[in-house]
Amino acid sequence: MLYEIKENERLFPVTKSYLHHEMDRGSQIANVKRIRIHDLRHSAISLLIEMGFSALAIADRVGHESIDITYRYAHLFPNKQTEMAEKLNLEGGERFE
Repeated sequence: MLYEIKENERLFPVTKSYLHHEMDRGSQIANVKRIRIHDLRHSAISLLIEMGFSALAIADRVGHESIDITYRYAHLFPNKQTEMAEKLNLEGGERFE
């Protein structure tokens, strides 16, 4: 709905078969293990977490029915807690000096 795709249009210009072929080809060229296409979704979610987006915003973006699904990535959030604490300490210190 965000991209106003009509019922008979494709969101992506490539087919699943083409994407599989390109994943195979790219992994051979890079000499790395081929991952599943679905694993790209996990990589994208991990990147969004690293970029600092909230679990709620990520869940909405990727279409998780429940935020609990997004919290399965909770192991990636702890360093964000440390960053938040450090920023709050800096902010508080500046106000009270």
